Amino acid sequence: MIRNILLALLLTLAGGAQAAIRSSVVMDARTGEVYVEEGADLPHPPASLTKMMTLYLAFEALETGLRSREDPVTVSARAAAQPGSRMGLWAGQVVSLGDLVTGVALASGNDAAVALAEVLAGSEAAFVARMNARAQDLGLDGTRYANPHGLTAPGHLTTARDMTTLGRRLWLDFPEFWGLFAQQQAGGMRHTNSRFLSGYAGADGIKTGYTRAAGYNITASAMRGEARLIVTVLGAGSSAERLAEVTQRMDQGFAQAPDHAPVRRRGVPRDWMAPRDPLLVAQGGAAQDPPPVAATGPPGGVGIGVFLR
Repeated sequence: MIRNILLALLLTLAGGAQAAIRSSVVMDARTGEVYVEEGADLPHPPASLTKMMTLYLAFEALETGLRSREDPVTVSARAAAQPGSRMGLWAGQVVSLGDLVTGVALASGNDAAVALAEVLAGSEAAFVARMNARAQDLGLDGTRYANPHGLTAPGHLTTARDMTTLGRRLWLDFPEFWGLFAQQQAGGMRHTNSRFLSGYAGADGIKTGYTRAAGYNITASAMRGEARLIVTVLGAGSSAERLAEVTQRMDQGFAQAPDHAPVRRRGVPRDWMAPRDPLLVAQGGAAQDPPPVAATGPPGGVGIGVFLR
């Protein structure tokens, strides 16, 4: 275990080295049962899978009414200067909070992620503290965030199990957003990597990521009949290899998943949020499947899709 941690830290610090660790998890989203796992708890740089937590916190703020999609946000110089994948923001630009969410989700914009962090928490550092607190609340014991976008940073690590769990919680906790995750374009922005969405039957999310230190990562979702799987693959050597790996894992999972299973919530309830939580079941019982949501976007015209590199 110590060797694995040291290896992951060396990859994170090096930044320029290609990922050497491969790990994966196949989980039934309804029950949380794991059907397949390989190196599930090995620490690994998440790359843009980080943005799933950034979106989780944004969805919280929108769902509870703390923020509105129409809230104006002035882009800071720090946010505008972020390298890597970008929404294309500039310092002093005024955009809506909803547009930033779309920019994080569709364009995988590092600039949008920092701007969103600053408006939701007052500063990037304060937002990262919230990310880590929520990770602890959700039982993501192998995850530690250092930024809201996923660029390589010392100690910025996760595991395949944690990212799969987070993907499941996005589905459980925010059903009103879930139908939007399969959108392939919105607001003039298109997915930068939609091959799984367009090529795998039932695919509807969630997020991909890449850095040289992380390799090619993905947390994916697909539904066939009443069965829904969440699959994470970390450290693939290429986008083609990532696609082949997640396809194989999905096929393995659907071969094992029963047609019918109750939706069960395990772990810490969302007691940090407003009382409205239609999926919360007393004493860990079963809940109904989250209702389907049209993929045309939420009221207000902001479309959100979250399956990107």
